Amino acid sequence: MKYSGWPEPSELVVGKVDEIEDFGVFVDLEEYEGKRGLCHISEVASGWIKNVRDHVNTGQTVVAKVLDVDESAQQIDLSIKDVNDHQRKEKIQEWKNEQKADNWMEIAFGEEVDDETYSSIANALLSEFGSLYDGFEAAAIHGEPALEDTDLDEDEIAAIVETARSNVSVPYVNVTGYVDLTCPDSTGVDVIKDALKAAEGNGEVPEEIELEVTYVGSPEYRIQVQAPDYKTAEGALEDSAARARSVVEAEGGTAQFHRDRTEDDE
Repeated sequence: MKYSGWPEPSELVVGKVDEIEDFGVFVDLEEYEGKRGLCHISEVASGWIKNVRDHVNTGQTVVAKVLDVDESAQQIDLSIKDVNDHQRKEKIQEWKNEQKADNWMEIAFGEEVDDETYSSIANALLSEFGSLYDGFEAAAIHGEPALEDTDLDEDEIAAIVETARSNVSVPYVNVTGYVDLTCPDSTGVDVIKDALKAAEGNGEVPEEIELEVTYVGSPEYRIQVQAPDYKTAEGALEDSAARARSVVEAEGGTAQFHRDRTEDDE
């Protein structure tokens, strides 16, 4: 997707070196329709530059910082030297992600989707998530609820979710905790069984979370959670232990949550 507007000063942009002159480098901006910037020789690299071609080549993809924008003069001033390695790698990855998302848009709505429809859907995702890629990733993780606050209709949401879940590689994290469950009541075994079912969520764990409770050794049980991010995973882990504790303590038993295995089980 290429934006029709102008970049903002201080923004990082991806471009392709189109023309090299003794005084600087002309760069076609990959993210902006019909926009071209100039990187003066003093902004190509640090230190004294004898030959610009020692630092850049025609056709090379570069990341540059926008120094100034003069729309009336159709001029964009750029700096390549002001971008560090971390910023360069991060921006290139962001640009590649948006290229993927652009392809997913075609999968979801067809290669022949008209510009007006495409722009309407893309703007809805950009407004809510900041990027097309983040919108598709949220749809892959959370499904339709992730898009409820957008201006998209039901058919558009369904198409995005279906495409996202078939194409987006969702990052997951894993966390583990342990809970010791005891119940001196005569029905203690049944109480512990009910507590374990509660820990597993009784079938009501959110779709993006995988949760498993396994026996380690009396009275210890392992809770393993896989989720899209650490905040979600940690929350699910603590909620699981809390559900088990609620069941056990209601019957006069005890429950203790801890992050590491007990020494006897090492």
